[in-house]
Amino acid sequence: MPPPTAGDAWLAARRFGIVIDAGSSGSRLQIYSWKDSRSVKIEKGSDIAYTLPKVEKGTRQGDDWVKKVEPGISSFSSSPEGVAEYLRPLLDHAMSKIPPSLHPETPLFLLATAGMRLLTPEEQAEVLEEACHFLSRHSNFKIDPPSDKGPCGSSVRIISGEEEGLFGWIAVNYLTDGFSGPQGQGTTYGFLDMGGASTQIAFEPSPEQQGDARNLMDVRLRLLGGDEVKHSVFVTTWLGYGTNQARERYVGKAILDHEKARREGTAAVDDDIVYDPCLPKDLELVEHPLHKGEGHPNKAHRLVGTGSFEQCMRNTAPLLNKDTPCPDTSCLMNGIYVPPINFSVSHFIGVSEYWYSSEHIFGLGGAYDFVQYERAATDYCARHWEDLLYQHQEMKSLHHLGGDGKVVEGGKVVQASKWDPKVELSRLEMQCFKAAWVVNVLHEGLGLPRIMDPGGNVSGGANDVIAKAKMKGLGRPAFQSLDSVGEIAISWTLGKMVLEASKEVTPASKTAKPLVDPIDDIPNIENSPFQPIRPNFLSLQGLEDRISPHLPYSLTRSALGFSPILFLFCLCIFCLVIIGYPIRRQLRGLCLRWMHRATKRDEQNRVMEEGKLTNGVSLNSRPPSPTANGKAWPSPLRHIFGKAPPTVLTISMDKPSYKSGHSSPNRSNSMPLIAAAKSTQYSRAPSPIHIPDSVADFATLLSARSRNGSAMSLSTISPRTAAMSRTNSSMQISNNAPHQGE
Repeated sequence: MPPPTAGDAWLAARRFGIVIDAGSSGSRLQIYSWKDSRSVKIEKGSDIAYTLPKVEKGTRQGDDWVKKVEPGISSFSSSPEGVAEYLRPLLDHAMSKIPPSLHPETPLFLLATAGMRLLTPEEQAEVLEEACHFLSRHSNFKIDPPSDKGPCGSSVRIISGEEEGLFGWIAVNYLTDGFSGPQGQGTTYGFLDMGGASTQIAFEPSPEQQGDARNLMDVRLRLLGGDEVKHSVFVTTWLGYGTNQARERYVGKAILDHEKARREGTAAVDDDIVYDPCLPKDLELVEHPLHKGEGHPNKAHRLVGTGSFEQCMRNTAPLLNKDTPCPDTSCLMNGIYVPPINFSVSHFIGVSEYWYSSEHIFGLGGAYDFVQYERAATDYCARHWEDLLYQHQEMKSLHHLGGDGKVVEGGKVVQASKWDPKVELSRLEMQCFKAAWVVNVLHEGLGLPRIMDPGGNVSGGANDVIAKAKMKGLGRPAFQSLDSVGEIAISWTLGKMVLEASKEVTPASKTAKPLVDPIDDIPNIENSPFQPIRPNFLSLQGLEDRISPHLPYSLTRSALGFSPILFLFCLCIFCLVIIGYPIRRQLRGLCLRWMHRATKRDEQNRVMEEGKLTNGVSLNSRPPSPTANGKAWPSPLRHIFGKAPPTVLTISMDKPSYKSGHSSPNRSNSMPLIAAAKSTQYSRAPSPIHIPDSVADFATLLSARSRNGSAMSLSTISPRTAAMSRTNSSMQISNNAPHQGE
């Protein structure tokens, strides 16, 4: 579909923004749009004045506002030159969907996440530089100039896990109207995100808790009325607590426990089967432990599922590392500080794996009910793998639509655990483990309370959770999983665009501080626990990071208290200034002569090719430059390197003898050869020169232009001259013409 035309009403006063989410498995381009805040009529005190700009999809209809390419951009770490062709389809798609006239004012961001964080700083820099050069040279989109953040400033960079969590927090609360109301002080939701490698939490502590909370990050936004709102948000990341890496740690521990049991004689010696309660019954998988550094054997083992959800929860709970020493008064998992969470005030929304594990198989996305979730997970894990595989094939052959796992009759859900044929077998294999891991993180890790019915394990469904929560004084559900609100998916890229749209709102006060990303709003960032990711681009910091490991400790920044690389750099600059300032005019002259010589070289070559010579000597030839052999130096350095003595050309004439045998006393007349404009001096020793036999030819040769462009004249040469000698040379001229004077 071509981009909208200028006459399109939907396009009127519309702004666009582009985000490329460069993840570990692929890069997803998303185009967003919003109305220019200056075109929105806002009356003072109206409800719209207390809202944020409305960010929508970047196309009026369809799903072509999103485009994805695979694999992840981090796969080009060893061949960064391939980044251009990799990004070309994404850039072409964006250019085709946004009117060309709006390209210069449309911000474009390429923000990389988990995959790029795993590369070395040198690899990160090379990939980002290639991406920056391609995007900036092949499009007219708005991209930041080079800065200390990177070759394209904040437009092309790697975001930390904390930044990703903050952008997700903004997206969730934007979609749930958490920023609406006077001064934007509505009740905000906490944000939970779980991927394959890590899990994150971001929430705003209550005003009572903020006084004691640490490591808070300010999020500033501007409402359409021009007022600014600020929220202090806590955010942190647990690396290794995503479902995939948690599974790797679990398999390694299970194999290690099995080998320990074999050594103690409690298991068959030749038995390499590990019984796994986190797999459906009778499912067999061959697993290799990936954490070999922890004493795990390298031998592959067969994992056979026993299908016990309760036992799976018990076996995965130790992976939370709740017993890790806590350096602070409040920690949750792995000894990481988190302010106390009051779930009667703070309510959370989970995305990604929280949604997938609840909705795609169980059909229980939305308001979370632990009892219903536990029952669905228990039933699923206890099923035989052959039954699950048969059901998957059957659903695929029937082309079952939906994807939410629910069977609806008469407007009511009558059965769950019916999944979309698009669900992959890998999801069915790992669903039991992932469900147990999500439950443990929520309840054992974060401390989310379990809402239990007075009658026991009886629940009327997720729709009753809200009513039960209100009865218990909890208000909204303490936790719910979501994927989208309306037609807009919950994504951290949406949060980034909400912030960008908010930056364009005219502030109510002319002295208002400009809005920036939260990571750029931290004072004294060097001492902050939140550190931006800055690869080693061509900078002194990057050079120091590369050289420091090869220096003795006494010469490092830590020992000296200052940067030795910066000190040497400043010293070199100082020396260059001291040496260069006295000879600045001579250096300028050298540059000008070099430029002049370069421009004349082509002309000389052309003259030589045309054969414009006189007696074998080019009319445009000139002697070598006095500085060509290194003996002539600018005056401040001449006393060091010496001064070449000038060479004076002198012509000596001796009276020739008569052919008739008459003798005459020899008379010697000496005459210096003087240049008309400047004295011709040769820095090298003179060499024998062939002189023509006739005086006429000699006069013709001397009348030609000299190599240095100076005119050379001789005093009148009498026919009586019989010989000529040049000082410091063996040149002699014989003339056999008869003497006319005597």
